[in-house]
Amino acid sequence: MKLALALVVAFTAFAQDQVKWDLALDPATAPPGAVVLARMTGHIDAGWHIYSMSTAAAIPTTLQLAPNSIIESYRVLQPAPKRAFDPTANAETETYEQAVAFLVELHLKKDAAPGPAELTVTARYQTCNDKKCIPPVKRPASATLAIDPAAQAAAVSLPPGYAVPSPPKPGAASTSGSQDQGWWAFLLVAFGFGLATIFTPCVFPMIPITVSYFMNQQSSAEPSAAGKRSSALSQALVFCLGIIVLFSGLGLLATAIMGPAGVAQLGANPWVNGFISALFIVFGLSLLGAFEITIPSSILTRLNRSSEKGGFAGTLLMGLTFSLASFACVGPFVGTLLAASVGGSLARPIVGMVTFAAGLASPFFLLALFPSYLQRLPRSGGWLARVKVVMGFVILAASLKYLASMDQVLGWGLLTRERFLAAWIVLTAMAGLYLLGFLRLEGIKPDDRMGLGRLLTGMAFLVLSLTFVPGMLGGKLGFWDAYVPAADSGAPGVASSGTNLVWLKNQYPEALDQARREGKLVFVNFTGYACANCHWMEANILPRPEIANVLKNFVLVELYTDGEDQASGKNADFEKAKFQTISTPFYAIVDANENVIAVSPDRTTDPKVFLAFLEKGATAAPTPAGGQAAGQVAADGSDLPKVNNLDGSPFDTAALNGKVVVVDFWATWCVPCVHEIPGFNQILREYGPKGVAVLGVSMDDDGATVVRPFLKKHPMDYNVALGPQPLFEQFKLDELPVTVIFGRNGKQVKRFDGYSEEQQIADAVKAAL
Repeated sequence: MKLALALVVAFTAFAQDQVKWDLALDPATAPPGAVVLARMTGHIDAGWHIYSMSTAAAIPTTLQLAPNSIIESYRVLQPAPKRAFDPTANAETETYEQAVAFLVELHLKKDAAPGPAELTVTARYQTCNDKKCIPPVKRPASATLAIDPAAQAAAVSLPPGYAVPSPPKPGAASTSGSQDQGWWAFLLVAFGFGLATIFTPCVFPMIPITVSYFMNQQSSAEPSAAGKRSSALSQALVFCLGIIVLFSGLGLLATAIMGPAGVAQLGANPWVNGFISALFIVFGLSLLGAFEITIPSSILTRLNRSSEKGGFAGTLLMGLTFSLASFACVGPFVGTLLAASVGGSLARPIVGMVTFAAGLASPFFLLALFPSYLQRLPRSGGWLARVKVVMGFVILAASLKYLASMDQVLGWGLLTRERFLAAWIVLTAMAGLYLLGFLRLEGIKPDDRMGLGRLLTGMAFLVLSLTFVPGMLGGKLGFWDAYVPAADSGAPGVASSGTNLVWLKNQYPEALDQARREGKLVFVNFTGYACANCHWMEANILPRPEIANVLKNFVLVELYTDGEDQASGKNADFEKAKFQTISTPFYAIVDANENVIAVSPDRTTDPKVFLAFLEKGATAAPTPAGGQAAGQVAADGSDLPKVNNLDGSPFDTAALNGKVVVVDFWATWCVPCVHEIPGFNQILREYGPKGVAVLGVSMDDDGATVVRPFLKKHPMDYNVALGPQPLFEQFKLDELPVTVIFGRNGKQVKRFDGYSEEQQIADAVKAAL
């Protein structure tokens, strides 16, 4: 106890050396009901600075007046700070150096008792220099005000440059799941969809017509070769702009109608899935020849007449006309792309549609620059009609996926796994039989010669249809299991029975009670009726013998989060509150006292990774009632700090045994700490294969709430953990950053206080290897 007290006193004395505060009153004597200015002045040591009350890039300074019976109200004002953009923090910082005087405008009560009254103002602030930052501290300053009814109330005037500070906007907490689809993959698919639409029967025949249009426009306007090339480039850009404007407008419209929350929950909303399914069925039947979807001819005629006027306006309208005329074939791609925006941000459907339109427009742009290649394109013919019919079958099959999601979320149980697969078998077989000439539809005449491409494609569709047959008999379908209803898809409230594992469904309290009685841990599966990745995991990973054998040692519970029932709402709220995420699938191992042992936040295709996650929990002893949290790392003689993962579970330092470990104590508000991050990333890349690990320990008071969004702006390639408050005393963290290097035996070999160059740390790492 004495040692801890001594450390606190030493830390207080150290921090107090950086800024010294005093409080002065103007006037020092005032009558009841008067206004008094309190000047809180901080004298800052050379080379150090503190932050303003309105800064958003660090911990802002705050002033708090201690409660006093003579004060009616008060407000705090700050002088203009020094503003500068910090590229490391990627934000504008507001700082004070050398000295700063804050004002506290005090309004005295009209019935304030005469006599002396002590006023105390406490400043909470953070000091930094170019190499280190001191954790925020509180320092009080006091002054005595004399209350005299006979005194004259003086007029109070504020010095120029003072203003009431605007509080900084807090960082938004991250709730997106780790399985959220990467932007690059999403944009690549969107661009690919745009390119694929070129080969649809609505678009391909328009290529020579459209290219000829703006080639004629530029040839009549520019006589010289250079002028023709320049005009071709300009006309092609404007034409492509017309296409992009229309389709990006569709993305904007979808976002405006559904809103960011609606787009993010698109995959679980049964009525949105029902609408998409109906839309796909209409498009599919149209492509099979049931009817024709066309834009009203009056609209197309007016746009076409306007485009014939020529010039850039005419070319822009030509792009819009082309987009509308081709929408019957492009529509299914657009619908699929918008549906792929599930779980994305507000900008995702807009950016996706812009990328899609760019893919659609790019061939026209290239052909405008190199018109000679136009003659090398295959000519329109029967193959386009065959593409149209096959697309009809494929789109009808795709519609069943959204219809099944609606059925599962609402718990109807109408589109079972067997019925779903029967429909897929029939649709894919029909596409194959059509291409082989056994099914007479548009595009294939009785005397048409069958080419090798059509033969192989037809055979591929028949093979695909046969691969779905084992799924009707309870077999696995691999990749397709993500899109096919599970064998036990039924009404909400029915426990899973697809394997010999016994699952409780939406019964978390009952699972905890069973775990207490049986002395087991609880395996929690946050899943969804319409979650494709969940279905894939439940069909391909969880039933594997080596994984099922480990799962038998747990109490198993499934918590569905996307249903329309009350249980799903409670499960979703519980997942967000307990694990700070709303993603599915999400797996957690907890003990009977709800202590988190381990988590696996997303789908994995590697059984070894999932098995390692399970074995981490299987080797942890269940927590006795009121006992120590399961999974707590026991003392092993190592000097490594005991820290927690971002989800609150203990960090497994046993995984660092035998390695040289670089531990970086840092905080999001510490600018020098941020400067060091690229260096630690480089050290891990260079020395990681040689047996070096890097661990970043955040000492932020708000923990994962501020660390998660920080990591999105400043990626750390190494493990990031949360440090409990006792580490401040254990490692004497009077300032940040602090870097400590531990040898292979877990003992400390080197320490750096304050900002350190990458080479300094690298040299110490090499010496420890």
